[in-house]
Amino acid sequence: MAMETTRRPLLKSLAHRGVVQGVTISTRKNRDSRESQDLCHFFGGVRYALPPSQRWRRARPLPASFVYGSRDAPGQCDGGAGLCPQPGFLSIAPENEAAWNEDCFQCNVWVPTGEPPRGGWPVFMFIHGGWLQFGSPNTFNAAALLGETDFKCVVVMPAYRLNLFGFLYSAELGQDAATAGETVGNHGFWDQRLAMEWTKENIALFGGNLDNITISGYSAGANSVFHQLAYDLRQPDDKAIIRQACIWSNGPAVQPKKPTESQIQFNQLLSALGIPSALSASEKITRLRSTPAKQLLDAAKTIEVHQFRPTTDTGFILPTLFESLDNGEFARRLLARNVRLILGECRDERFLYGVWYPPTTDSLDGLRTRLIADYPEHIVDTLLPLYYPGGRLPSDCEDWASDAWGRIYADMQVYQMQRGLIHALTFNSGGVDASHLLHRYRIEFRAQCVSLPAEWGVTHSSDYAVWFWGNGEVLTPAEKKIVHEAFIGPLSRFVQGPNAVQLDGFGWGTSGYQGVRTLTKDGKVEIRGDAKWDEGVGVWKVLSEVRNEAESRSRL
Repeated sequence: MAMETTRRPLLKSLAHRGVVQGVTISTRKNRDSRESQDLCHFFGGVRYALPPSQRWRRARPLPASFVYGSRDAPGQCDGGAGLCPQPGFLSIAPENEAAWNEDCFQCNVWVPTGEPPRGGWPVFMFIHGGWLQFGSPNTFNAAALLGETDFKCVVVMPAYRLNLFGFLYSAELGQDAATAGETVGNHGFWDQRLAMEWTKENIALFGGNLDNITISGYSAGANSVFHQLAYDLRQPDDKAIIRQACIWSNGPAVQPKKPTESQIQFNQLLSALGIPSALSASEKITRLRSTPAKQLLDAAKTIEVHQFRPTTDTGFILPTLFESLDNGEFARRLLARNVRLILGECRDERFLYGVWYPPTTDSLDGLRTRLIADYPEHIVDTLLPLYYPGGRLPSDCEDWASDAWGRIYADMQVYQMQRGLIHALTFNSGGVDASHLLHRYRIEFRAQCVSLPAEWGVTHSSDYAVWFWGNGEVLTPAEKKIVHEAFIGPLSRFVQGPNAVQLDGFGWGTSGYQGVRTLTKDGKVEIRGDAKWDEGVGVWKVLSEVRNEAESRSRL
């Protein structure tokens, strides 16, 4: 059941940025009452960057002179962020060409009611997921979280470019970018970084504390958080933004594809669109830029490498990223900044993963082809013998195209690789131990309002209702008590920052790299050990060895 709310207009002055019109969101104090309770203020579709002049160019920071509106003509911020063109998936972000807008450089800002504390409210930036292929901040609702709990933060949710609009890469695009003095590729990540920089510069205008920014993300948003953190840790102290981070149901899988591997995908896209390979680089890009968004997406669905993922571009993502995990440099930088992490998983991640572009044939070859759409080929060819000795389907898997696919994909996206990250931050070759900065969780509890099939259990994304206090749906009174004790209470203290006065840290309760704060099926909180630790670290080590061998060969 959706939460019943009302909205009334709210004008807000943003000082030198002018005036915007948002809304105050209210709900009834209780079921039988006619009195209303203000939950929060909402400003939707707040621009954080100017669009680029052309597709596959970098978005531009707002100039110092940019003004949203005036008191007589306020900037309209009562809707939502723009929707990057994207494929549909289940009922999430349905394919709707009429709603698409390649100018999606806006964010939704949720603000607690009342006066902010001295220094401002903590800032909680959330990056939505969707495999980096689809999604929108407009499907997340922080109203009840801000209005009914002690989670008092300014919440910022940016939109960013997705799929081929955000992650297409090729030598031809590199030549085009060079003419503008820009980097090429990973535009979706650069968009997120621009949103972070906008937040740092402007969030005080909404009552936020620019020196206490927590960056969080779910699924592909969590993978984005890892890459944003890696980038942020390389910046000088005066350019750093991230104070702490939440990596929910994802992690760093492998070193992103090399430019030569991403070029294969680009060439496949050209072929699917009937663009001759003999054309000059500039002619190819001109053709692509003139192609309607839907035609691009329809063609992308037909190619073998149909998932548009990050590329090791040497700008946003360095070739030495995973090497820095293995040798302790990443952990050393994390310690120097004292950046704390919350990271974890759901019990049944695999069921939702299993229905995202499953293999087209029920065979090991079909599974291999599908995995190559996401991961470098040498990684896939290392994984398959590890998981399927002799090329045989395990006895606990029903088929290749659904069950085996969902399991291995969930392992690579969440289970094994997150354990690998924890291992790298704790047992790296540099002897740097950052384990005291890591706070792990596991969710085995499912709220009644979750609409995904019941037989999927506590699957990927079913915990939105936990982290967002129903996320627009209604938790029962008993569920609210459970969820607040398990996560919202500690999370509220976590975002206050490590300098806040907290006698017991922030109440997470874990210690050591294997301690996991677990919300059980019956709603109890238990601190458990990690039964999957050895398995996850084993996979991480094998992939690390293969990566190191590949890097050594590339240097010859």
